[in-house]
Amino acid sequence: MTDKDKQLIFTVKGEKMHVSLDREKEFLSPEVSKSEKYTSGLSWRILKIQSEFVKGHDFLSHFDKAVSIFGSARVGFDQEVYQEAEKLAYKLANKDFAVFTGGGPGIMEAANKGANEAGGRSVGININLPNHKVTERKNPYITDSESFDFFFSRKVILSFASQVYIFFPGGFGTLDELFEMLTLIQTKKTRPIPVILVNKEYWSPLIDWIRGVVWGKNRAIAEEDMDLFHLVDTAEEACTIIDTCLANNEK
Repeated sequence: MTDKDKQLIFTVKGEKMHVSLDREKEFLSPEVSKSEKYTSGLSWRILKIQSEFVKGHDFLSHFDKAVSIFGSARVGFDQEVYQEAEKLAYKLANKDFAVFTGGGPGIMEAANKGANEAGGRSVGININLPNHKVTERKNPYITDSESFDFFFSRKVILSFASQVYIFFPGGFGTLDELFEMLTLIQTKKTRPIPVILVNKEYWSPLIDWIRGVVWGKNRAIAEEDMDLFHLVDTAEEACTIIDTCLANNEK
């Protein structure tokens, strides 16, 4: 059977999709366009994946109190969204939190900038993107970083990097991280931790859909799952929630 035979061809909205019957090779390849190279030596690719988990765990061991801030790498949002991310990171760095982001531009860069200007530890968990001019997408405000070839190993490390998780407006990557964290808490694969969504205008439609359709109409989650996160509008409100959670723990 030739490589052409090992695929299904779909036509969606006038565009042809060539879907390989050997998609497991994509799992082992950091770049889909080169996945055909890995027809041999798959054990070495698996060891590469294993090494990313090991180095990621070792990297996290150098940090104690930390907060992860997620958000879009793009610059299409109102300027105040980026300003709030920078302000929040600045405040949290002054409270001795190391600030973790995905290390890229946009809201991630704003958060790293705030932490950096506060004199705190500004951390990037970067992804190597072969279609970019520079292999590692990294903003200039990072003081500590580690890079990954595989999104899934990077996501696992980000999911266990911090004690507080904050989500600003973002795209598929931000949504992926949000639902990953909520699922880990819901299924008790991690202990309950504060999850805070910043910007009511952006997040409210999604929350209304979850409350009205996912829970209300279909009971696909439990009612108490709606309490797994907090919704706020500003950096000050997010800090208040974090301070309240810490104060409750100290009582």
